[in-house]
Amino acid sequence: MKKGKIRTYFRQLNEALQMELQEHKSSFLVYFLLRASVIVIAILQLYKGNYENVFFCILTLLLFIVPSLIQVTFRIEIPSTLEIIIFCFIFAAEILGEINHFYYLFPFWDTILHTLNGFLAAAIGLSLADLLNKNERIQFELSPLYTALVAFCFSMTIGVLWEFFEFGMDQFLGMNMQKDTIIHTLNSVPLDNAGTLMSIQNINSVVVNGHDLNVGGYIDIGLIDTMQDLIVNFIGAVTFSVFGYFYTKNHGEDWVAKHFVPTRKKKSRDFLRIIRNKYKEKNEAKQKDSQ
Repeated sequence: MKKGKIRTYFRQLNEALQMELQEHKSSFLVYFLLRASVIVIAILQLYKGNYENVFFCILTLLLFIVPSLIQVTFRIEIPSTLEIIIFCFIFAAEILGEINHFYYLFPFWDTILHTLNGFLAAAIGLSLADLLNKNERIQFELSPLYTALVAFCFSMTIGVLWEFFEFGMDQFLGMNMQKDTIIHTLNSVPLDNAGTLMSIQNINSVVVNGHDLNVGGYIDIGLIDTMQDLIVNFIGAVTFSVFGYFYTKNHGEDWVAKHFVPTRKKKSRDFLRIIRNKYKEKNEAKQKDSQ
């Protein structure tokens, strides 16, 4: 009995997801084209024996479903603009960044994505506070300024947690998510026997275990990359928080922010409820026929 209910639930969820994906033609077109591209890339990578890249493709396909899954499950409407940007962000990070090595080919690629992440995370943070403000069952009301502050803090928290994740992957799995940076100036206290600040200028070579690495400078292992990521995340968070302030103050009429802030779904767009009612009507009709 329980297995039957679980199967029915996932069948209903799948139908609701299909309806959700096709609700907005523009976002569905982007989803379809990117999904088709990822499938083709996955087949090519499988043929070449690059199984790690195949994993990234599978991960990307799963991430593509997340926006629709959130909308269906939590009855939240994600604007088409935001949904399209999320799809492109996932594709840019996983397929272009990891598989096609855009992180190495274009040094600014990671910076762009982290800035965008700060902007989008602030939009999500603002929507959470805004939905609570509008919920009649919860005694929760923030001023526009505090709502914008919540959006900013939410975005920065997401950015910090992501840097924790990168650090953990590098430390425990031997990856290089915190990209190394070549620097030519170094200020350090431990390098000076007197325990005072030592400034080393014009560094052009590094020798490790007797071997010159031929990188043209000193290797900073992750610190500069992490701080740059947090700084651009900060810029993205502040930028949207300003828009979010006026969005909240003007009761959702800000032209920019309204394209990025998720809202509560209307009952006519609650596809999971619609599918459940459809199944319920079918079962009731079957019971009447059996009688």
